[in-house]
Amino acid sequence: MKKLLIFLFLLSFSNLYSANVKFEKILDDLDNPWSLSFIDKVNIIITEKNGKLLVSNLVSKNTKEIKHNLSLIDLGQGGLLDVLYKDKQIYISYSENRGNWKTSTSVAKGTFNKDNIKFKNIFRAEPPIDSGYHFGSRLVISDNYLYITAGERGQGMIAQDSTKHPGSIIRINLDGSIPKDNPKFKDKTDWLPEIFQIGVRNPQGIALSPFNNKIYITNHGAKGGDWFGPVNFGENYGWKILGWGGTNYSGTKIGPKWKPGYTKAIKYWVPSIAVSAMTIYKGTTFNDWNGDALITSLKDQSLRKIKFKDNKFLNEEIIFKGNIGRIRDIKIQKDTGDLYMLSDNGELWRMYK
Repeated sequence: MKKLLIFLFLLSFSNLYSANVKFEKILDDLDNPWSLSFIDKVNIIITEKNGKLLVSNLVSKNTKEIKHNLSLIDLGQGGLLDVLYKDKQIYISYSENRGNWKTSTSVAKGTFNKDNIKFKNIFRAEPPIDSGYHFGSRLVISDNYLYITAGERGQGMIAQDSTKHPGSIIRINLDGSIPKDNPKFKDKTDWLPEIFQIGVRNPQGIALSPFNNKIYITNHGAKGGDWFGPVNFGENYGWKILGWGGTNYSGTKIGPKWKPGYTKAIKYWVPSIAVSAMTIYKGTTFNDWNGDALITSLKDQSLRKIKFKDNKFLNEEIIFKGNIGRIRDIKIQKDTGDLYMLSDNGELWRMYK
């Protein structure tokens, strides 16, 4: 019996470390870190959900707080959320304080300064809602467009109301203006002009593929029904008409996993793994992963590698599970291909070979 238990343990261990990866803890004193973005090879900017914005040097490990002017509420799943550095500009998403405990998924822009950044809003999800749930709030830039994931704030069918922002993917220009080729100006005349796609619940991961220039997201289901899939012009993922294989937390059925007329995800997880941030890998450290999606998990505390082609799922591999806690964000150091991950327990990790 003892030999069998040892064998099973070793088998489990080998599965979790099948990629022969190594780990280095860079920081361990962060407070609910939510996102990171590379400024250059050795400096990163980090958000803490409580409202602090930090700049950290990966070599010296020195960390400094940057002052800012954002008015936010750190309540429930809200706070200071995603951050993106691009050409000396900082794009940041947060749960904006709209008064009377109402908040919105808002995005602001400012010029990088290591001491103080004055931000100006370039997007605000309307209407403001009294809820601490489902902000979504991830950002990515493609072809001088800024894509924003706006969660449905726990309001369910609001994701099917194209006259409201919550529960949708937003596309705006980098200055906050509206692209003239968004769906509203094509064949979705009843949509708000910023909306690119509707029917999402709580998308906490977004990434641009450097191989095909397409954008992909991850999305929390309810009790089951997490998924990974493409961002498509003018389409509808179906929440809350579709349940994506999950149920309400009460156990009652939501709707079918998928049906024609709605965007189909590439990969579903039932039961839920509490899917979080993602990236499409391109680098030399793990060069056999190039083109694969790397997807992090909160509840499952795992990093998963998804191989796919033309929106078709091919296979999934668990790279590791449970050894750095709930993984909130993942980014690639482009010069090396090493991976950097934030965990909810206040740590920044480097993964390499």
